[in-house]
Amino acid sequence: MATTEASPIATAEKRLLVVAACALVDVDGRVLIAQRPEGKAMAGLWEFPGGKVEPGESPEETLGRELREELGVEICVQCLWPLIFASHGYESFHLLMPLYACRKWTGLPEGREGQTLRWVKPDKLSDYPFVPADKPLLSAIAERL
Repeated sequence: MATTEASPIATAEKRLLVVAACALVDVDGRVLIAQRPEGKAMAGLWEFPGGKVEPGESPEETLGRELREELGVEICVQCLWPLIFASHGYESFHLLMPLYACRKWTGLPEGREGQTLRWVKPDKLSDYPFVPADKPLLSAIAERL
């Protein structure tokens, strides 16, 4: 049967972008979030630290590299535990993002790329304007942490 509507397969031509993110959780149970700086897409919105998974890199390796570069911390890669994932369609790409939790790292997190950082109780995350892909994760994070 012929149809003029686009099928899910036909609209799946967006490139897939795999990003790994981390919810650093401090001894008080607060989660670290970062505000996207001016000059970046979605500036002013909040997100969990992390970045693009490079070819040949695991999501865990990505987090080790990205958190070192963005925040100046060394995480315990073996201490990462999968928390939840996001699958979100943006206009020009589809994002797949595993979100890990981590309670062990060395160093004091600082915004090395101009981003503002904030420690927030999990049940208060929804008080912040997050990037669209992260919004559906907030209630699950509050329940699980």
